[in-house]
Order: sequence, then structure tokens, then C-alpha cells
Amino acid sequence: MRILGIDIGGSGVKGAFVNTETGEMETERFRVETPKPATPEQVASCVKEICDHFEWKGKVGCGFPAVIQHGIVRTASNIDKSWIGVNAKEKFKELTGNDFQIVNDADAAGLAEMNFGAGRGKNGVVVTITVGTGIGSAVFTDGVLLPNTEFGHIMVKEQVGEKYASDATRKKDDLNWDKWGKRFSDYLDRLEFLLWPDMIIIGGGASKKFDKFDKSLKTKAEIKPAELQNNAGIIGAACAWRTNHPQNFKVE
Repeated sequence: MRILGIDIGGSGVKGAFVNTETGEMETERFRVETPKPATPEQVASCVKEICDHFEWKGKVGCGFPAVIQHGIVRTASNIDKSWIGVNAKEKFKELTGNDFQIVNDADAAGLAEMNFGAGRGKNGVVVTITVGTGIGSAVFTDGVLLPNTEFGHIMVKEQVGEKYASDATRKKDDLNWDKWGKRFSDYLDRLEFLLWPDMIIIGGGASKKFDKFDKSLKTKAEIKPAELQNNAGIIGAACAWRTNHPQNFKVE
């Protein structure tokens, strides 16, 4: 099935056609800057621009930087607070005429990795951690997603996890990869204590430099870098249409 996948991020809104049977992107990504402030009207306009660019009328999967319940935005960190309580599915459909599935952005990345990347065919408990400006999480049990987990906010060394060990913190504190890797290992140790996963997949910007900090990680779980990297959000968003129940995704 050909679906338009859109990934809404803090700095850019990106889209491409995705073959949801193979996980392949069929076009180059088209990107527009995330507006500031990222209000519902402004972001919806960006989504329309992407749909118009591809001359698309059909199904759209959208990764969104917030907790999403049945299409409704419940939190706002890298978007304007006016999003809270807005039905993003209806907002985008009203402007574009297209039908949307909306999924948390970290969950979208996790879906991509579980279907077509590092977690493909893996049963048991698998956790995908996206490391960038913050820390996002996606948790799967035998291929079923528990949506909207927020394990970037667990406490580590008396600090919020993503404030202690995000890639943004590495840059802000000018940490070399060894020092940051030890911090990130502290974060993963705490996560492992809470969830006891069989595998942890590391995604986001830091995954490109996995070989620079992997020796610092001391978890018992198998750890793999994400395979789909910058395309995971778009691919996973499109995969949201592979089920009729977007709050209970199942890897196929």
C-alpha cells in the first residue's frame, strides 16, 4: 500500500511516499521548516504544503511530537501549548481533505524499526529509545506497541533522564563521547531496572555515532543501533495505517 508519511519535528516537517509492505520510501523527502510558534494553524499549513507538493489525495500517516489519544493531542513540548486538546486528525483533514492516522513520533520510529529495521522479527520486550533534543521511547511486547510511553522523563541521578543524557545535553555540556556514554549507560540502567527488556534499539541523531559510545553501555539487554535513522519517523507514520486500531499497533 502506498501511503504518504509525514514526520513533524521541532525543526522540520518532512514527508515522502512509503510502500508500507516493504518499508521503502518511494520518493525523496520533502521538507519545510517547523513554524515558530508551532500553533495548530501554522503546523496544519505545513502539512497541507507537503500534501500539495505530492499532489496527494488519500491516506496520510503522521508522526507527532506529543502524546496522542485517539487523534487528540494531550501534551506539547516542541510545539505550541495551544495544541493541547486539539483533534489533530480532524484539523489536518479539514484543511487537506485527506484521512489521517496520528501517532506519537517516538512510537512511529519504533514501528519502523520493528517492522523493517533492527527489531524485525524480534519477540519479547523491545524498547526503542530515540536520542536527540530529548529522549523518546517506544515499548513493544511480542510486537504489540504500548503507545505514548514517556520514559525520557524517568529520574536518573536525581535529574530527569533527558536532561541528564540527551544528545542536546552532550552538546550543551561539551561532553566527549566517552563521558556522555557513561551518562547514557546510567539512563539505560535505570530503564532496564523498570522494564527488563530483551532488546534496546538506539535511534535518533546519536545512533549515527553508536560506535563512539557503545563500549560505555553496560546493560544486560541486547543493544542495537537503529537501521532506518532519519527516515524512521516517516516510514513508521505511514505504517500506522497497517492497523484499524492505532492505539494497539501490532507488528506484522
